Amino acid sequence: MCSIEKINDKATKLAFDKRVVSATQQIHPYVKHRLYIAESTGIIPKKMDTSNGIIDDSIAEFYENGFDVDSDIHTIKIKLFKIANSNLETLFKKEAFHKDTISTNSILEEELDDLEEHYTMNADWDFVMNEELNDISYKQDHKHKHLFLYDDNNSSVLSEFDAEDIEPNRSKQILGSLYSWMPLHVSSVIDLLVFGKLSFEDIAKVKSIEVSRVEFIYEEVKKQFKDHLD
Repeated sequence: MCSIEKINDKATKLAFDKRVVSATQQIHPYVKHRLYIAESTGIIPKKMDTSNGIIDDSIAEFYENGFDVDSDIHTIKIKLFKIANSNLETLFKKEAFHKDTISTNSILEEELDDLEEHYTMNADWDFVMNEELNDISYKQDHKHKHLFLYDDNNSSVLSEFDAEDIEPNRSKQILGSLYSWMPLHVSSVIDLLVFGKLSFEDIAKVKSIEVSRVEFIYEEVKKQFKDHLD
């Protein structure tokens, strides 16, 4: 290989690396918010992980899996989102036991239970009433699920649901309720849309589900959110 070819190879690789860095810009808000929700609902201890750490690991895995140096930013972004989302799911599943040991000082009074919708989503991504679930562990989990006051200054969720004019304290309670009753695999769909800025089609690729299912989840969550406001 001549010197010119080596220079071109380095330039090509450098250009690819820049596309990877650019692709991570949208992933940071998503990962940061997923960690915030997991910490706030007691799934993981506070400050146990950082968005930078999750993303760095995801980038390393991306390179280890092999890559096409000619890939465009969008293709790279979807692959990185898929890896980061998978790593978050693995982390939450591994650390879920913390939810059973969360301090009573970090939860709201039970009077906030009336804010909680009695819906969940099963393994097939279908909304069902809690009473319809046969698995008693599911019922117990949701019966005793504590709410938290959503305290993220970012109003993106309210904007997505056309509810920016809600009084601040009420919005914290409603958003806390929303993220308390939504299973993690459901709230991740909403966060991919709101914080990841992905389309329904891109979310379907990241979550490996049909586009129609993503649309269904969004519409159902939006409907339940609106019901809280009425």
